[in-house]
Amino acid sequence: MSRDLAALGLEPGHPVRFRRRASARWTLGTAVRVEKDGSIGVRDGKGAARAIPVELVEVRTTGPRGATTWEPLADRAARTEQLKLL
Repeated sequence: MSRDLAALGLEPGHPVRFRRRASARWTLGTAVRVEKDGSIGVRDGKGAARAIPVELVEVRTTGPRGATTWEPLADRAARTEQLKLL
């Protein structure tokens, strides 16, 4: 996996939400970096740093009618990688 947030379709400070476990509640935060193990470095609302697996992170985006919605980071990363092939 790339060590760059841009390769995943993100930039530092982009709003995300994440779960510490698959059964936990969503927590709001901002993307900071890609960690050495491939997880995403996130800062939560209290300023604490977290390393969260890509599968447990969603990215804020705008839906087709202009509403704010959340998209799994894995989906965005797959789409970003496909666009590089064109």
